[in-house]
This record gives sequence, structure tokens and C-alpha cells, in this order.
Amino acid sequence: MRQALAAWGRQQPTLPLLVEQSGRTQHEEARRGHGQSVLRQVEGEYSDGRIAHATLRFVVGHASQLAQQQTQAYTAAQAQEAAAVVEPIKHVQAHWFACEAEAEAASAEYEHRGQGRRGRRPQSWRYHALHSRVVADTRRTRRARRGRPAKTAPPPTEAGYRLAVEVEALSNAEEDNGWTVLATTVSAETCADAAILQVYQEQNTPVEPDFRWLKKPAALSHVWREKPERIAA
Repeated sequence: MRQALAAWGRQQPTLPLLVEQSGRTQHEEARRGHGQSVLRQVEGEYSDGRIAHATLRFVVGHASQLAQQQTQAYTAAQAQEAAAVVEPIKHVQAHWFACEAEAEAASAEYEHRGQGRRGRRPQSWRYHALHSRVVADTRRTRRARRGRPAKTAPPPTEAGYRLAVEVEALSNAEEDNGWTVLATTVSAETCADAAILQVYQEQNTPVEPDFRWLKKPAALSHVWREKPERIAA
């Protein structure tokens, strides 16, 4: 629903101005928030298992400063990941395969099209798409016989396959950033769109800072138990 409403907001030629605040510094641009509320049918489930449809109000807002911050964060993260991709690519391209089927299987695993290991879903790069193709190649090998080879004898080689990897930087359009979708049961007559968006942006309760640790990677990472005694514990 959030992605659909954000796509709806991008299709609108203009959105009403809801919130405007001056910048924190003299050189910082003013913070502007545009948005509009829409009604959508959503599906809800009661405690007894009943499924019902209800009309819910969504405030679709776009903040210029948030869009700029998300664009800068994406660019910095993409540059950091680009540096991290270099070494794995060198390792993959240096690997030698004796048959084409083995190279194809390695290509599928490298592009995270395989089944994964131990039930874990293959993890792909977040800001880049890596495409690999199988290339037939030859390489020099050691001589089977001992002794000095003849000057006219060609160097021993063997045929095989390698993987050629191409890196594609995933685009991040600036107009896709900065969107906020708020769901509320309060009617527009009771509370206007500007008030809902401003209250959301200005919320600063002790709950939010205290639960920041929940958003850290350590709190979101999977914990895998394989031994029965550890699962039982």
C-alpha cells in the first residue's frame, strides 16, 4: 500500500503545501512538505479471525529536505559498496572451471540465483547488479614429461572456462525519495493534513530514542540454530 500511494503521489502534477519551516542555518534551504490525504479500502483482520474491509485515510507527503538527504545517503552508500565489490569480482574472474556446466552453476550462485545454503536466502548487493557470463579460455599448464622441451614445441595449454563479471550501478531517481505515507483513523474534518504531517515530523517522545537499538543490524540479523539441544534451549 505504501509503494502504491507513493507512486500515486509521484503522478500528481502538484501537491498542496502543508508544512514550511526555515532552515536551521543561514545557508540551509527552507524545509517544505507537500502532501494530500486520500481514502483507500484496506483489509483488516479482527481478533476472532474475521476479515473485513474498511476505508482508511492516508496522508501522502513529500519533503524536499528528506529527499535530498536520502539521495546523498544512497550516493555515499553506493560508492562504499563499489569499493567492496572489487575484490570479490577479482576472485570470481580468477577462478578456473574445467567444464561449462560447472561455470554455469558458479555463475548462478554468484548472481544469487541459486538455492542458497542451510535454508538461507542468497544475499545480493544492494546498490549494484552483477552480471556474469561464461567465457571459453585456455591457460598454460605444467609439462607432463620431465626434461628440457624442444625449442619448436608449443607451450602446453588446457581448455576451460572463466567468468567475466560486469558491474551495473543501480539508479536511484531523486523523485522517488522523500515520500512519507501516514495512515490515520482521524477524519479530515477533525484534523487537517498539515496538522497530521507536522505532528509526525515534530514527534520527539522518549520512546523513539530509547528504541533506536532495534534498528541496528545486530538486532535484525538472523540467528541460526542447527543443533537440537540449542533449538530446544
